Amino acid sequence: MHSSKNASRIFPSFLSFLNLVMRIIHLFIVSFAICSTAMAQTTDNWGSSKFMALRLAPHQDLKQELMKLAMKENIQSGFIATCVGSLEQATLRFANQEEAVTLKGHFEILSLVGTFSNSSAHLHLSVADSTGKTWGGHLLDGSLIYTTAEIVVGDLDDITFERETDHTYGYKELVVKKRKKSK
Repeated sequence: MHSSKNASRIFPSFLSFLNLVMRIIHLFIVSFAICSTAMAQTTDNWGSSKFMALRLAPHQDLKQELMKLAMKENIQSGFIATCVGSLEQATLRFANQEEAVTLKGHFEILSLVGTFSNSSAHLHLSVADSTGKTWGGHLLDGSLIYTTAEIVVGDLDDITFERETDHTYGYKELVVKKRKKSK
């Protein structure tokens, strides 16, 4: 008799749990469908991309070399696909701060993300030291390669990245425009 009482208490809990799992699965399926549709609509407008790979050597400046590549290849809508490597010096601007911070030592590059063109860049860098302590912020000139940086960048063919002042906070923010076709 006691076991049927316990079963009657457990069974509704199990049904509630099953109901919760079904709702989560439903939300996942709906979210996936929405994201897939949005991505298809968005990427159709971007056209194709070209990718470039480069390796930076010791003591080269990470941001300056990316900007040199953008000028040389006339990159108008660049993005970082991946980056691994190490720095001997990282120069960052932390969130909502005016002044840069320069870290000296040996750092692993954990991530480099952002957009850039032959005229501007908005790049964020995360690095970690030998103890795992992590820093991240806006990548500035003065971030020097320690052993290597292996980077893959992309350039979207049909759009350009420009920067215009957003009067909300006064910063120059990204404006995406259709690329003019060359004749």
